[in-house]
Amino acid sequence: MDNNIFKALQVRFVKLQFTVEFPQDSVLPKDKVSAIRGGMGEMLLRMNCVRDRQCEKCDFESECIVQKIMYSKFVKKPEFVTTGGSIGYVMECENSQEIFKEGDKLRFYIILFGNTIIYFNQIYQALSILAEEGIGKNHAKYKIVDIRNIEGMSILDGKLINMNNYVVHMLYDYLVFRMVKTDNILNKKEAVMIFDTPTTLKYQNDFLMKFEVDAIISAIRRRIYMLDCFEGIESGILKFGEDDGKLKICRQECHIMSVARYSTRKEKKIFLRGIKGYLALEGMTEEMWVLLLIGELIHIGKNTSFGFGRYHLK
Repeated sequence: MDNNIFKALQVRFVKLQFTVEFPQDSVLPKDKVSAIRGGMGEMLLRMNCVRDRQCEKCDFESECIVQKIMYSKFVKKPEFVTTGGSIGYVMECENSQEIFKEGDKLRFYIILFGNTIIYFNQIYQALSILAEEGIGKNHAKYKIVDIRNIEGMSILDGKLINMNNYVVHMLYDYLVFRMVKTDNILNKKEAVMIFDTPTTLKYQNDFLMKFEVDAIISAIRRRIYMLDCFEGIESGILKFGEDDGKLKICRQECHIMSVARYSTRKEKKIFLRGIKGYLALEGMTEEMWVLLLIGELIHIGKNTSFGFGRYHLK
């Protein structure tokens, strides 16, 4: 493996699967990620804020644990990043079920990157308090019954966290795991990308209405570079010579999706839009497989902290 690739993939991460159970019949929103993320942020503010949520004027802003978790800063900010969105975590939940019966379970995932990893216990505490408050407009209460790491080991012992099973990996570890799991994948010349959540990609100053291979590859590269900058890793955006030009879309199906969320900071409903579907690629090389496999884990495009930009390779 090229040394530049190895260096760029030294980003630390922890991926956790949460399983929650509903003690009574409950109604949840279709978009679970926005509800869980918003509720977690609210509980973190209730637990920690000392300045009446006046974040712009707060003299503790640089040390605020809520800022460090929800809006964690880059060690070295990329020139193309102009917004204050967080790159320190990603949430995943594609379950759109709304009616849950007593005893039903729901699974969702949280991926923590870089220094955000050390704040897991504060995140767990916030989600535990949220369980008593309930999520969504119907305040659906739940109980956290299990948390498992990427190897499937439980880190929850009753209400206590077993930190021995809280294992920190690097992106390179994920790449090796995926290559071992999918035998001889690097030799295959075709790939199918299935986008499980809406993906918001901007390319040549316009938001995409259909998939474009250059935009996808560029988004993965930028995302890896952003995570490197978040960690303070000195690396440039990965380039592989002429490999880009060999990659072509031979077929695709996609549609525009809109997800509504309520912003407590802006006190209004916001609509997040993206494209969802699949595309088939031909002309795959080993380097392109490396990018696409890593992209599965890290999500691409905008609004990734809301679960956008997740795909898997078939």
